[in-house]
Amino acid sequence: MTSSQLLAGVFTACAVFLALSVPLLAGDPDMLQDFCVADYKSLKGPLRLNGFPCKRPENATADDFFSNVLAKPGNTNNPVGSAVTAANVENVPGLNTLGVSMSRIDYAPWGINPPHTHPRATEIIFMLEGSLDVGFVTTGGYLYGRTVCKGEIFVFPRGLLHFQKNNGGAPAVAISAFNSQLPGTQSLALALFGASPPVPTDVLARALQIDGGVVETIKSKFPANY
Repeated sequence: MTSSQLLAGVFTACAVFLALSVPLLAGDPDMLQDFCVADYKSLKGPLRLNGFPCKRPENATADDFFSNVLAKPGNTNNPVGSAVTAANVENVPGLNTLGVSMSRIDYAPWGINPPHTHPRATEIIFMLEGSLDVGFVTTGGYLYGRTVCKGEIFVFPRGLLHFQKNNGGAPAVAISAFNSQLPGTQSLALALFGASPPVPTDVLARALQIDGGVVETIKSKFPANY
């Protein structure tokens, strides 16, 4: 075999490997059967899985694939003026192993969905009512932001810090879709100032270049949530 043939073979092998590995890079692993309705009761036992174990197919019902959880507006009477209602594998068992979920986000006038990340999924939002100023920040520190109006969409790449703000004096509503049955949400403020045990004050003071007393004041507004 000549060196050129060997090189071509290596490139071919690499291409095949990359093609086969694409599914592994998705938000969730591929399912191995028609469906795998989450069996919540089994979690009371000693067995723990990366996800949820399956009900036997004959024990599944149509209701396992149904929910009206997104039908009702969330309560936006809170300090940030928004409410996120999730429809994921934790309350829709039929989503188990399907790699998708949704959320409804309600915004009070001028309300915000504070900076946060979804470590396991890309998010796409669809504006039902109103308009939002939205954006995400890349690992290089660049902000991609714009206004999204009724009927429009915007994508937040997996794992990147992002936010939304209602830019009007009327309530707004958006629907989010994720490529994970349980995308996870990590709020920047809660992670830094509401962790339990707490992130050391001197670490935050030095990282944020502020006085430790200011850190303690901020922490007092975020009681431990974990």
